Amino acid sequence: MKKVFLAVSLSFAFCVTAFSQAVVPAVDKSPLDISYYPNNYTLLKIQDKLTEPLMARVIYSRPQKNNRAIFGDLIEFGKVWRLGANEATEIDFFRNVIIGGKTVSKGTYVIYCIPEPDKWTIVLNSNLYTWGLHTDTSKDVMRTEVPVQRQSPALEDFTMVFMDEPGGAGLLMAWDNVKTVLPINFSKKSIANSQ
Repeated sequence: MKKVFLAVSLSFAFCVTAFSQAVVPAVDKSPLDISYYPNNYTLLKIQDKLTEPLMARVIYSRPQKNNRAIFGDLIEFGKVWRLGANEATEIDFFRNVIIGGKTVSKGTYVIYCIPEPDKWTIVLNSNLYTWGLHTDTSKDVMRTEVPVQRQSPALEDFTMVFMDEPGGAGLLMAWDNVKTVLPINFSKKSIANSQ
């Protein structure tokens, strides 16, 4: 019995020692976030309160302003920005959609932008699962321009969230004193007419 107790004790001590030496990553300063359309999709699903199917999802990391000048300084005008931090921001469409008058097939894309003071060029790209922004423009699926709007007060955390719009949704992208909306059309009739 003493031998069994000793063996169990040694095994436990080994496990505790091994766990205490494991490297636990530090908390990220730009936490991962996910937005769905319809909003609160996962919560509605588990509550069995869905009234419409899942249309889109965006996965991104949320950098903070931290008293920095953002657009025109940290994020340079005319240069590619990954719409967030860390891994490339990805957007999923669960059916074909229309963006900027162009049909985009259902699937997953990297979404990034080229910001300017008065507009952003939004780009969808098929070069998935990358860190940062390693763009291969030959894999760009579409580009469209959206106007920039000013907002006050300034927003501390970069935010992406879907909003209801007639025939689809708008992907709101906002940070600091700037916001813009990417219109996304889910209408079957519009998609059929665009093909």
